[in-house]
Amino acid sequence: MRTLVLTAALAASAAVLAACTPEVKAPAENGVCYAVVKPAPGEKGEVRFNRLADNQPQMEACAARLEEMRLRFLRMGGSQTEVIGSYQGLYLFIDRAGVWQSQKLDGPRFFALARTGDGRLAVPGAIDRSPVEAVVAPPMPGKAAN
Repeated sequence: MRTLVLTAALAASAAVLAACTPEVKAPAENGVCYAVVKPAPGEKGEVRFNRLADNQPQMEACAARLEEMRLRFLRMGGSQTEVIGSYQGLYLFIDRAGVWQSQKLDGPRFFALARTGDGRLAVPGAIDRSPVEAVVAPPMPGKAAN
């Protein structure tokens, strides 16, 4: 009983502290893709939004710009495998698995784009993961099949 009361008190105090931290809203500018720089855990500072690309027609185009940036940094010797971006009020998280989106920086993430076998990004429903059957041409007339 005592641990139950203690756990409830800790949960309540965590909820109060979480309510005190201001939520960082993503910019909702139409067609603008941002790279988001979040301070490391334990560091003081603000979340920064760096304008990456203008005139992006949809979220997928912004994700492609962010993926391009992620790969450039990795080729230059960087070790950060996850990139955070923002497009029209949504946060985008790009990693090795694909692209995730969220309405909050530290909120729940929802799967948006998956990686294909060759590393490209695609809508998850467009990727057919069923086994591929070999297509064998029928034997030519007059010749025996091997």
